[in-house]
Amino acid sequence: MGLDIALLAYKEEENLRVLLPRIRQALLGIDEPSRILVVDTATPLDGTERVCAENGALYFNQEEPGFGGAFRTAIARAESDKFLILDSDGSHDPAMIPALYRRFVQGADVVIGSRYVEGGSTHDAPVSVLLSRVLNGIFRRVIGLRTRDISTDFRIYRTEQLKRVTLEGRDFDVLQEVLLKLRLQKPDLVVVEVPVSFEKRLHGESKRDLPRFVRSYLKTLFRLLEIRRRERRSR
Repeated sequence: MGLDIALLAYKEEENLRVLLPRIRQALLGIDEPSRILVVDTATPLDGTERVCAENGALYFNQEEPGFGGAFRTAIARAESDKFLILDSDGSHDPAMIPALYRRFVQGADVVIGSRYVEGGSTHDAPVSVLLSRVLNGIFRRVIGLRTRDISTDFRIYRTEQLKRVTLEGRDFDVLQEVLLKLRLQKPDLVVVEVPVSFEKRLHGESKRDLPRFVRSYLKTLFRLLEIRRRERRSR
C-alpha cells in the first residue's frame, strides 16, 4: 500500500520550494501513506538537498546519467505499490494529483495527466507543441496504444510492473519506451488519461536541448520498432 511521488530535479531549488508544500497539501486528499522522492543530479548543483530536508522529502542522487537515469534511480528507490511522477519545474499542478490517484484506484495500470484529451491544455511554446503532437502521433502507432499524450511524465504507475521492465533510454524518450515495455509485459495494459493543464515553468530555464531531444527520439523510434518486430516474430 502507499503512494510514492517522484520528482527528477536538475537545478530546481527555487521551484521545489514552491512545489513541495503544494504536493504536501494535495496529499491531504489521499487516504494512504505517501512519500516524496526527489532525485537530484549525481553531483549537487544547488540547494535541492536542503529544500528537501526542510519539506520532509527524501533526497537521492541519480545513479545513471540523463533523464532516463534519474527515472531509473527513482524506480529503484520506490517502495510503495503506487508510483507517481511529475515535473519538478512547476509545469504540472500538484492539485491534480488526487484526480489522477482517484482514477488510478478505480482500475488502471497507468494514468496519464494529458494535455491532448478534451479538457486538457498546454501553455508550451508553439514549436514545442507542434513537435510534441508529431512525436505523439508517430510513437502512438509504434507502441500500439490509442493514448493521446505519451510524451508527458505526469503519470501514475503500478510500482511492481515498473520494476519488472528493463529501461535503456537516456533522455525523455524513456517515457515512450516504458509504455511499450509495459504493454509487452501485459498485452491488456489499461492506460487512462485525465485532462490537465501544462503550464510554463515557475523559475529558471528549460533544460531541454532541442537537437539532442530530436536525435534521441529518432534513435529510440528505431529501437522500439525493432522491439515490436521481435515481438511479432515470437508469436
